[in-house]
Amino acid sequence: MKRTAIYLRVSTENGQRFDSQLDDLNRWIDLHKPEALRWYKDMFTGKTMERPGMQDLMADLYRGELDRIIVWRLDRLGRTAAGLTKLFEDLTLHKCNLISLKDNLDLSTPAGRLNANIIASVAAYETEVRAERVKAGQAAAKARGRRWGGSKKGVRKGGTAAKVKSVLALVEQRVSKAEISRVVGISIPTINSILEEHRGIHNTDSCTSENKGA
Repeated sequence: MKRTAIYLRVSTENGQRFDSQLDDLNRWIDLHKPEALRWYKDMFTGKTMERPGMQDLMADLYRGELDRIIVWRLDRLGRTAAGLTKLFEDLTLHKCNLISLKDNLDLSTPAGRLNANIIASVAAYETEVRAERVKAGQAAAKARGRRWGGSKKGVRKGGTAAKVKSVLALVEQRVSKAEISRVVGISIPTINSILEEHRGIHNTDSCTSENKGA
């Protein structure tokens, strides 16, 4: 009997938890009641498909043991268009469906396959844009002669030296606090604490947590 695979992934870079995914996935299980089920989990970046849980899932797929894969959101499977496109091809070849709950996506339909590739491209684009913003902030800070490393005494709540310098650099690029929080992996209160500690060096008005469109 083929199984239903449930795949979860969080990145260790920003301290995410599985909780937000589990609630929706368990509701799906309660509603559909699959006869055979296996969970696959990773605490790994989505920038590579070479992850322990994903490799186990793919091994079962290649053996023809999976009927469908359920994920909370498509970017949990990966954040590169190339990796996701190859995965879609493998799923089609092995007649395995993919359902993404948050994306309302079903790979068994032509519209679902089209949407899957669009979503994969958008996810890859967003990842690249975030990386470019971080690099731009670092380059701007270096150009101003600021030394990477070390924060002012008193920065708390996870504001490590590396994260402090990233926050300050991104503020100079007028990136919103919400975006900085996602990129650097710290909370908005921590960002506020860092900016408070560096008041006078950076104009905190250039970065607001209520930035439109964030």
